[in-house]
Amino acid sequence: MFPWSRPTPSHRSRVSRLVLVLPLLAVLALAGCAQREDTSEAGAGGQAGFPVELRPEGAPEVTLEDKPERIVSLVPSVTETLYEVGAGDQVVAVDEMSTHPRQAPRTELSGLDPDPQAIAGHNPDLVIVNADAEGTLADALDKTGVPTLVLPAPTTLEAAYDQFALVGKATGHADEGERLADRVESEITELAENTPDRKLSYYHEVDPSYYTVTSATFLGEIYQLFGLRNIADQGDPNAMGGYPQLTAEKIVEADPDLVFLADTKCCGQNAKTVAERPGWDTMTAVKQDRVFALDDDLASRWSPRLVEFVRSISNAVAKA
Repeated sequence: MFPWSRPTPSHRSRVSRLVLVLPLLAVLALAGCAQREDTSEAGAGGQAGFPVELRPEGAPEVTLEDKPERIVSLVPSVTETLYEVGAGDQVVAVDEMSTHPRQAPRTELSGLDPDPQAIAGHNPDLVIVNADAEGTLADALDKTGVPTLVLPAPTTLEAAYDQFALVGKATGHADEGERLADRVESEITELAENTPDRKLSYYHEVDPSYYTVTSATFLGEIYQLFGLRNIADQGDPNAMGGYPQLTAEKIVEADPDLVFLADTKCCGQNAKTVAERPGWDTMTAVKQDRVFALDDDLASRWSPRLVEFVRSISNAVAKA
């Protein structure tokens, strides 16, 4: 859908963020705080519960015979989760877009175009990727005895919590993974419940070319926690996978009460640049100082820092 040539470093950041964000499809359902579904099964014996069978949502099952001690993560969201569950000491390399935490061993490895030879050069015993079209990467690494764990972007909040638990189990930190999942879910639920339901409309900007999200997305589900109405839901919310491209005219015509910018770091967008767009100074959100700059990374990753993103939305709604 986005036939870019090889990007420059700054452009590469923008491209990577879009590629990670746009495929997120959501089934609009937020489960309550019931017992989390088990996403893996440990075999008898083995080191610290290993061998373990992992069943990630939307990806092939993987069996890990031993606790991985040399992990390569090519997914920024998963990199953050690895450190949160206590597996940071097991991480030997991460992709160029894994900017958090700072101590993560960043390399020039690409999560968008994984190079099996470059990955193997880090002597991993587990490689984690976001996608593996036709299993080509897994096949290549399997020849060296290295298992590949594919962890796609979760389609719902509940699936994100389950992935935290799965990462914990895959790395020998099952209890920590479960506790992380429960903590993040509890904090997000509390933020939503303690924020006034204002019944306001909003526009979430993924890119200055007016790509946005509908309610049929992972991000849209978060906004729904606050009772917000998405201006992009007109028509089919599932069109373009829930990440349609609007026009400036349509956005001005919809006159959202709130505007959220998830293209601040990549593209320099802020309340001032929005107000300078032709006709946008007439919008309610602009006139009432309701244009909110988000952290690009927090608004595009399904990491434990989701809580910070949700808090940003909560603060914006409370201010409106």
